[in-house]
Amino acid sequence: MISLSTELKEKLINKGASLVGFADLTSIAPEVRDNLPFGISMAMAVDPEIIGEIKNGPTKRYFGEYERLNIILKDLAATTVYLLEEKGYKAKWVSPQKINYDPLLECMVSYDLKTISTPLPHKTAATRAGLGWIGKNAMLITREFGSAVRITTVLTDADLAPDSPVNLSECGECAKCVTACPGHAPSGKNWHVGLPRDEFYDVFACRKTAFQLSRKLDIHETICGICIAVCPWTQKYLKKTI
Repeated sequence: MISLSTELKEKLINKGASLVGFADLTSIAPEVRDNLPFGISMAMAVDPEIIGEIKNGPTKRYFGEYERLNIILKDLAATTVYLLEEKGYKAKWVSPQKINYDPLLECMVSYDLKTISTPLPHKTAATRAGLGWIGKNAMLITREFGSAVRITTVLTDADLAPDSPVNLSECGECAKCVTACPGHAPSGKNWHVGLPRDEFYDVFACRKTAFQLSRKLDIHETICGICIAVCPWTQKYLKKTI
């Protein structure tokens, strides 16, 4: 008989997900994960043609792709929640709820303005689910697509078979993103589980620069993408699609 983990992964991949992994989140505070022990991490790969256009900064096509993938991820999350609830389990999408007013963007946002973070980042669930590690650019890096992914998370009490977590960076001595970042946000230090983001990455410098680049395109957001495009793991993904 097919296991729930296999059934769910197959359905999500067939529905378009690029990567799916299952995370044991019990080491994380219960209140952060809504007392649900498992996380389902889903990733969608960014169109390689669009990634090839952003080595020098974001484009309107990149912003459009960003929004397109968010819609797909929302649909994948809804499918996951429906399937699990239909089987009698609890399931909750870690959705981007608007909780604070950001004066820079002049709109409501889903993160804490003092830290530019959320209680349970999708990247945390993704590393626990074995999808990849956190790069020097503070982005999830996968072996299959590099940093060129968008991710989301569903929490559940379903008895899933967790994948092996990734605890250490595989960036090594590479400094491509460190050199390329116009905001000088990455310090060059390698990530490992438990290392606070602020000790290896300046998220405020990133946000300020990304906002400036976005406004030049009349995009009211904070997107950049340069570090994604120059990452060697991303470049491997692009070469596979040529």
